[in-house]
Amino acid sequence: MPIPEDVTGDELDKDVKQELQSLPKTLAEDVARNLVMVARLIDEDPEGAYGYSRVALRLASRVAAVREAAGFAAYANQKFSEALAEFRAARRMTGTVDLWPVMADCERGLGRPEKALDMAGAAEVHRLDKAGQVEMRLVAAGARRDMGQLDAAIVTLQSPELASSAVHPWTARLRYAYADALLEAGRESEAREWFAKAVESDRDGSTDASDRLAELDGVEFVDALDEDAADEGEPVIETAPEAGEDADAEADEAGAETEERQEETGRKASESVEDGDEV
Repeated sequence: MPIPEDVTGDELDKDVKQELQSLPKTLAEDVARNLVMVARLIDEDPEGAYGYSRVALRLASRVAAVREAAGFAAYANQKFSEALAEFRAARRMTGTVDLWPVMADCERGLGRPEKALDMAGAAEVHRLDKAGQVEMRLVAAGARRDMGQLDAAIVTLQSPELASSAVHPWTARLRYAYADALLEAGRESEAREWFAKAVESDRDGSTDASDRLAELDGVEFVDALDEDAADEGEPVIETAPEAGEDADAEADEAGAETEERQEETGRKASESVEDGDEV
């Protein structure tokens, strides 16, 4: 797959570049550039990211960072079975638990919410950092909702992290999930409050909380420059003629009327003369 010339591989995190040092130099550079493309495209073009991840995997399947990147690319394309296999491989190579929450979410994607809940109660969760524990809580709440246990999902999200006024990278997503669960439970006023709090903490636009809040408030956004408005039956405002055009039109009409009056006068005079000759 083609890679832009400006992608060198140096864009990678230093820890990943260190992992790639186990490879021959030229091979390491090729793998690094493909991994950069995965990171660059995974949000906007998941299919493209997946393609580059497969190239990297073919070149260096024994590198944990490559297996992890392949897992996230598959996950972004909802290939949950494949993603879970890659995450498990990366975990075996590193011995870390960082991927535990996303592995549990893959279980949800495979229609196994009970397995995700089992993972949420496993000892590995206690080894996660704060961000990982919050992520695990989000997955567990999602699993509860998958099972129709809406009240339990709401209780799962009620935590010191949710109540804290401090803003962290995961704060907006936690508040959003809580608001969404409240809304599904029919608790609209509370949901509105938490969507508003999610908006306040969403500094990088990771959620659509502002849109959800506007929807609850009955606000509808219309594109004033929508060229298809007329096709959709919306009223079209016609532009009035310019003032100068009106003046010119009036002057032309007045001139025409004057000419008509002059011709009428001349005709009558001619008829009078002819009548006099006959007498």
